[in-house]
Amino acid sequence: MKFANLKMDGRKQVVLVDVNTQTYWPVEEMNEGFHGDMVQLVQQYESIRTSLQARQPGKPLASATLLAPIDAPRRNIFCVGKNYHDHAEEFSKSGFDKSAQAGEHIPEAPVVFTKPATTIIGPGAKIPRHADVTRQLDYEVEIGVVIGKAGRGIKKADALKHVFGYTIINDVTARDLQKLHRQWFLGKSLDGFCPMGPYLVTADELDADNIDVRCWVNDELRQDSNSKLLIFDIPTLIETISAGIELQPGDVIATGTPAGVGIGFNPPKFLQSGDVVRMEIRNIGVLENEVL
Repeated sequence: MKFANLKMDGRKQVVLVDVNTQTYWPVEEMNEGFHGDMVQLVQQYESIRTSLQARQPGKPLASATLLAPIDAPRRNIFCVGKNYHDHAEEFSKSGFDKSAQAGEHIPEAPVVFTKPATTIIGPGAKIPRHADVTRQLDYEVEIGVVIGKAGRGIKKADALKHVFGYTIINDVTARDLQKLHRQWFLGKSLDGFCPMGPYLVTADELDADNIDVRCWVNDELRQDSNSKLLIFDIPTLIETISAGIELQPGDVIATGTPAGVGIGFNPPKFLQSGDVVRMEIRNIGVLENEVL
């Protein structure tokens, strides 16, 4: 199933989407007891899933505005850095990585940081340029994992049982701030630095070990990889983060980006106002945002 967070007539609604017909059905109309947001849908999904059946022609998606599928998370987004071998290498060689130990290219354990909810914007929304704060704006296509079942101390073998589904995340980064402050929070957390969407797709529609990820900037293909090339796979990330932190339904994990980001070029290709960043994951859709 594919779910979206829409704004229609000034009101937000969680809806079931048919991408083939470009139509939708409000969840609250399929289940009269539901009146929540996407996090609440994830929390209640097992008890209401059988009621989520389209019973009449859907409404046209074109008549509504797509928002980020989870635009009001209950906690910060969990993020992972340097999690593809090729990106870890390009980052190490770029001169921007001030967090690594001397001589380190591949991290010995997942590098975890967070982005606050204020970074989240939806498909089609403008990415703030923040020209007064940064001159080195970069993009990162990432698989977003949404937790469906709570758990602490989750083992790798059980980790995927805790996944509700997947979305696309652009981990926008101010490279100069990331380099200056060493700890990545500021460089990753300016307002609007987490485009997300277009849909939240249930886990049964993707194979966690074989997810293609691609990113274009102004129609130039910059990133093209697959989740099979992750240094630390999705079950490992869930095991690592849940060791001492109870993951909750609706929590989001951004799993890292492959090579091809702006700092990987010589000279670097940083984003400028008017640039269009387009990200695609098969079975999830396309996330496109222009830099303001």
